[in-house]
Amino acid sequence: MRRAPLLLAVVTALALTSCSGDDSEPVSTDRSPEEVTELAKTTLDETSGVSISLSTDDLPEDVTGVVDASGVGTPAPAFEGDITVILLGNSVEVPVVAVDDVVYAELPLTSGFQEVDPAEYGAPDPAQLMSTEEGFSSVLPETTDLEEGDTVRGGADNSEVLTEYAGIVPDTVVKNVIPSASGDFDVTYTITAEGELREAVLTGVFYPDSAEMTYTIGFDDYGTEQDITAP
Repeated sequence: MRRAPLLLAVVTALALTSCSGDDSEPVSTDRSPEEVTELAKTTLDETSGVSISLSTDDLPEDVTGVVDASGVGTPAPAFEGDITVILLGNSVEVPVVAVDDVVYAELPLTSGFQEVDPAEYGAPDPAQLMSTEEGFSSVLPETTDLEEGDTVRGGADNSEVLTEYAGIVPDTVVKNVIPSASGDFDVTYTITAEGELREAVLTGVFYPDSAEMTYTIGFDDYGTEQDITAP
């Protein structure tokens, strides 16, 4: 009879272990917010490639700017995908390849790719989003007033543990994402238990003489391998 409580305790412990074994502990368990964002920078800088998305639902009227972008970035740095811009009030989706400091786009009413200056469309060189010094990862260590937020579920079948971190970043680094950005920006990062930055939400003034707006930048499929070459 004395063995029963001990047996029950062992069985319960094993059951709890088996249930929790599939769940990753959040990175915040033993790291400060600054250490977590530094880990996220390193993880992004060292990946062989990643799917990148950028979108907004509140581009100010009469502004030429990016409303959507999606594609694959590699540490070359290089990018291949599609960018949608608002130009003269019209939405234009443009296939883009950016590599070796040159941006190629297949513009409407033209055949084939041609070299373009993305600044004319209020966009950055998309390949530079993957630069370790001037790309999006450079925003992470420049974030101040970092505070840990909620832990949420995400990923396939909500199997991942993600933690939110909020802070402030200056326009000097946000310009790496949108060149005309000005002033301080509120940012919220969502980072996985393994230190992968999955999402960044930036709010502030991105375009001259316009109201504040929000861009959401997503990073997924870490470890993607894609050979991106000039068209």
